[in-house]
Amino acid sequence: MMQLLVSVANSIEARHAVDGGADLIDAKDPLIGALGAVSLDTLRQIHAAVQGRRVVTAALGDANDEETIERAAFAYGRSGIGFVKVGFAGTTDISRVERLTLSAVRGVRATGLEHCGVVAVAYADTGGTTSVNPTALVDVAARAGARGVLLDTAQKDGPGLLRLVSPAALERWVAVAHRAGLIVALAGKLTADDLPVICETRADIVGVRGAACEAGRSSRVTAERVRALRLQLPLLTGR
Repeated sequence: MMQLLVSVANSIEARHAVDGGADLIDAKDPLIGALGAVSLDTLRQIHAAVQGRRVVTAALGDANDEETIERAAFAYGRSGIGFVKVGFAGTTDISRVERLTLSAVRGVRATGLEHCGVVAVAYADTGGTTSVNPTALVDVAARAGARGVLLDTAQKDGPGLLRLVSPAALERWVAVAHRAGLIVALAGKLTADDLPVICETRADIVGVRGAACEAGRSSRVTAERVRALRLQLPLLTGR
């Protein structure tokens, strides 16, 4: 059944997301891009606030250096989170993306925590000119040992995912990733009204930030907004 991931910037928002019924609590700084990383201290505070009631995940940003992303994956992964998200904005060379993904995977594996994995992120709004093609990323992620893939939008002031990719194309991409043995997440300026369409794609996770906030992604997550999203998913997914 589809899970609801809510991105939070701090421990207060994390508690609101848990109270609202989010399945996954994702640590992310919305002020520094699609995959803005919070500090390690903030991640630890978020993890402590969740108190084991939900799986915590974390964005690591866009990788451009193998050693740096390996160190970051290790440092964030050892905090006890479920997975780290790694993007590749600015990189279209498939072999380089694979090396960066392998480095992130080595980092989380070095923690010795088997439950922690890597989710590789592709962007739907770059046109293949400033990031790797989403279908190509599926193959890379599977070969590198990543746990899953996420299709997101890099520009949060631009069109949302469903304005960039048709529902049929999303469903095909999800199916390709599932055949490769990967968990699949979809995100990118998704609204409550988008949830029925996203559920039809059979993705495993739907990720939101702005839809869970009182007044856009740079404001604060509220339990009420999360609850409104959560209430739709059981009806849509049969839970």
